[in-house]
Amino acid sequence: MILASAANVLVWIVWVGAAFACLGSGVAVVSFSNPFYSALSLIGNLASLAVMYLLLSAEFVAAAQVLVYAGAVMVMFLFVIGYLGGRADAPWAGGPSWQALGAVVASVIVVIGLKTGGRLSHEGSISTSYGRPYDIGRLFLTDHLLAFEITSIVLLIAAVGGVILGSHSRATPASEVQQ
Repeated sequence: MILASAANVLVWIVWVGAAFACLGSGVAVVSFSNPFYSALSLIGNLASLAVMYLLLSAEFVAAAQVLVYAGAVMVMFLFVIGYLGGRADAPWAGGPSWQALGAVVASVIVVIGLKTGGRLSHEGSISTSYGRPYDIGRLFLTDHLLAFEITSIVLLIAAVGGVILGSHSRATPASEVQQ
């Protein structure tokens, strides 16, 4: 009984640590003016989400989170940032805009509305098949095949767009060539 209680405390400690890491790295993503540091913070955010998936006994989803998002997609983001160099715009350089403040206010209103309506009071039921590779593969290749393929096409377009942006940003202007 004592061993089960100690394990429960350890799970809560890991969950609280992962939650604070997720929140802290999420704030860092939007706070850094350097896009490279923002991308590195996003990797930390994705890793802390993978820890939360592990706590839900969804090992496959956690592994996919690390391999696909923190690995492949973030490498693509870092290549695009490398192509653009220091010329990328910093969205928070001038302080928060009215749109950002409006989004925060709208989010707070939605959360308060869900809480007062009782929709955040009930625990969700998680089946025993949650996160199994067979079930995820079945969903990807049957119910969500179109969305899965559209996502792969969008990622391909993003990679090609990054290469095109990089090649145009490195081209010498015509006025420098004539001089």
